[in-house]
This record gives sequence, structure tokens and C-alpha cells, in this order.
Amino acid sequence: MKIIIANKSHASYAEIICNTIEESAKVRGTGIARRTPEYIINKMEKGNAVIALEGEQFAGFCYIETWSHDKYVANSGLIVHPDFRNHGLAKEIKKVIFKHSRTKYPHAKIFGITTGLAVMKINYELGYQPVTFSELTDDETFWKGCQTCKNYDILTRTEHKMCLCTGMLYDPEKKKENMKTSNSISKFNDKAFQRLKHIKQTLFYKKEKAAKEN
Repeated sequence: MKIIIANKSHASYAEIICNTIEESAKVRGTGIARRTPEYIINKMEKGNAVIALEGEQFAGFCYIETWSHDKYVANSGLIVHPDFRNHGLAKEIKKVIFKHSRTKYPHAKIFGITTGLAVMKINYELGYQPVTFSELTDDETFWKGCQTCKNYDILTRTEHKMCLCTGMLYDPEKKKENMKTSNSISKFNDKAFQRLKHIKQTLFYKKEKAAKEN
């Protein structure tokens, strides 16, 4: 298995990448911002993506998005092909794309929004911290990317302040400060994040039910 920076020579994998992302979202029942093969190819050509291959077989993928004039960076579209899941590949891909992002955009804040506990845990281990949406980019283009998500109405009702996703942020400046003041390593609390996810779901589903009844 090799995980490498993607380039234009990997364009032939764009279709299967898009299909795998879409099928995974359907299985999980979660919303996702759809991407076209052309969009994925563009990321490859700019050196803003990594791809995992087992020989010539596609195994996984992730790409970099930049926002607010490169002040914010997002590692998006993380996907592992069903044939290679449950072996820790997602974590390895995330490590590579995170390192690539830090190298290419050393001063940028790296963020993500997700409903997946596995991704939250990986992010946490890399140094991300859960934050409110107000601490993420205010670039309208980013939030427009959520329009194809089935939960977009929740995001609009809360004026981009909250959704079923959890926002997580890696701030290189805060990371330096924390390293100076503490050497302790806190453990990711699965139960705490599960409670947060459950509270959000309960809150919004109750509002949705009340709105329908009225």
C-alpha cells in the first residue's frame, strides 16, 4: 500500500473516487457536499490531494480546500474504498494529508466539520479541537458547499451557527502556545462526543417535529 501526493497522472481514478464518496454517504445516511470528477482532477493537478493505491487499485483519497485567501485549510473528501476498510487506512491517509497541508500552508488554520466519531478521533489525535462554527471560515463559498447536504435546512435555520456536524480546528499558533505551557496529552472522549451528537440530533428533530405539527 502506498499513500502519495496525487497528480494529473491519477485523473483516471476521479470517477471511482466520486462514486465511492457518494455511496458511502448513502450507506451512512449522512449528508455530503457532492463533487464532480472534474473537481477532483483539478485538485490532483494542483497537488492538493493524496491518493492511496494497492498496486493499481484505488484504496483511498483525501484533498485540500483553501478558504479566505489561504488563511483556512480543510482536508475534505476523506474516503476509503470498501475493500480496504477497517484496517486503519483512513487514519494513515489523514496523517499524510495533514502533514502535506502543514507543509504547503504552514500558517493556515486547518478545520473540518463532520458527524463521524472516527474522523473526530483522528482529528483530535492530530491536534484539532472542537470549536463553534463562528471560529471557522466565514467564506460563503465554503458554506454553499453544504447545499447538497440533507441537513442544510438546519444550517440555514441557525444562520450557520450550528448543525448536526461538529466543527474542529487546528490552530498552529495556539498549538505552539499549548506546547509551551503543557506537555500533558488528553485522551479523546468518545462518550462526550457521542452525547454531543445525540443532543444535537434530539434538539433539531424535536424542532422539526414541532414545526410539522404547527
